[in-house]
Amino acid sequence: MSNQNIPTEEITSDDKLWALVGYIIPIVPIIVLLMEDKKNRKFLRYHSVQSLAINVVLWVINAILTPIVFIGCVTGIITIGIMIYYGIKAYQGEYFTIPFITDFIKKQNWI
Repeated sequence: MSNQNIPTEEITSDDKLWALVGYIIPIVPIIVLLMEDKKNRKFLRYHSVQSLAINVVLWVINAILTPIVFIGCVTGIITIGIMIYYGIKAYQGEYFTIPFITDFIKKQNWI
């Protein structure tokens, strides 16, 4: 397998921590994208845009399903679990693909 799409920039522990927190706390990706020193780092930009997009999608789904008593509770718990999982993967320094989301943001040239 070739790794042509993976940037060769050094990933610092600070980058990994920002990416982790960005998946868990939805406002952090916006803050990262507004910070001059952070928004130009490829790893942080990739994960900030991706986490912002997945957060928006999952929370819209949760808002729609919340009136349905049991399903609303379950989707909220699943959302938190998914975001923790993606945060841990980002903290390990991985570039990963989220189905549909990553393809969409690449087509929009956001990453």
